Amino acid sequence: MENPYQSPNADLMSTPPENDGTTMPLASKWARLFGAIIDGIIGILIAIPFWILIGGFDMIMGGTEPPLQYTLLGGVYGFVAFLLVHGYLLKTYGQTVGKKMLGTRITDMQGNLPAFGPLILKRYLPISVVSIIPVIGPLLTLIDILFIFRSDRRCVHDLIAGTQVLEERK
Repeated sequence: MENPYQSPNADLMSTPPENDGTTMPLASKWARLFGAIIDGIIGILIAIPFWILIGGFDMIMGGTEPPLQYTLLGGVYGFVAFLLVHGYLLKTYGQTVGKKMLGTRITDMQGNLPAFGPLILKRYLPISVVSIIPVIGPLLTLIDILFIFRSDRRCVHDLIAGTQVLEERK
């Protein structure tokens, strides 16, 4: 008779199964980097007209820091613009424009397309909010990016959202 209170047995010495071809490999650090650079350039091109319109460049060139409400407004504008540019690809394929160009995509930890709402609220919104905090925001954003050098290549925003970036299936 089996003891119902006995701890379960597990083979802790076995190795994980080999990749059977059904799972996609992790995206390379270079593909992630260049995909982010492409997305960053798109973001800058979208932000320039906004900062010209509100006079942000004039303030900076005049040696004045834009007021906090301009920074907050710029953050909201940038986030909405991000959703307008990348939203369809993120919802449909788990990709931004840069990821699409570099052949990578965001998945959950099982390799499935993540739900759009949680993806935006967990993966993109926290980092967007943190990035506009004066002084410490850029430092925390850099730390987020440097997590790419972990063995699982997951940045802080991936850890928060429970996502990973994989090579796209061919």
